[in-house]
Amino acid sequence: NGQDAVPYSWPWQISLQYERDGTFRHTCGGTLIAPDWVMTAAHCISSTLTYEVVLGEYDMSSAEGPEQRIPVAADDIFVHPKWSSFCVACGNDIALLKLRRNAVLNDYVQTGQLPPAGTVLPNGYPCYLSGWGRLSTGGPLPDKLQDALMPVVDHEQCTQPDWWGSLAIRTTMICAGGAEQAGCNGDSGGPLNCQAEDGHWEVHGIASFVSALGCDTPKKPTVFTRVSAFEDWITIANNS
Repeated sequence: NGQDAVPYSWPWQISLQYERDGTFRHTCGGTLIAPDWVMTAAHCISSTLTYEVVLGEYDMSSAEGPEQRIPVAADDIFVHPKWSSFCVACGNDIALLKLRRNAVLNDYVQTGQLPPAGTVLPNGYPCYLSGWGRLSTGGPLPDKLQDALMPVVDHEQCTQPDWWGSLAIRTTMICAGGAEQAGCNGDSGGPLNCQAEDGHWEVHGIASFVSALGCDTPKKPTVFTRVSAFEDWITIANNS
């Protein structure tokens, strides 16, 4: 429940697609963090599927020209070693994909900047989630990239018993949004984009999970992996 993004305004946003019946289908979002590296959520990855990354995408229903489709080899998918699909609330929902070839950077395709390690944004800080996720719980998938203003809900607030509570939320996560705007199926893995004081954009979060009660449940903001908590691992994986 966002709005159509301004075309190509989030040039680091990628579509992670998997092959089925000879065609590739959108499953998750992600962020281009280097010309040959994409960051997404670990829960987006299945070891049995074949993936490719689509960059420079805006309207999924038409070939607009700037799209770059780059395959990902199975050996080049690095899921965080402490990730467990049986415990999403345990955190570590992050994966890196090395692209078969470098992306061509241009007006439509850029790398996203990561925040300084350890950065924690204050309550109410305005960020934007971008993605091709469902427009509402059980609703249709949009063709055009959406974005939604999602203010940060700080750790103290998000861990209140009537919110997510302290069992579900770790300090390595960010809560953002609320009942009015939320991530939904298909947004997973995508970036939480926050503007730094000097005007440049940083990717602070990776969309991880929403409430099983629905995408826009009150007091259950969208939960993101906090990128600034994993920069050491990102660096190690990039160099491996």
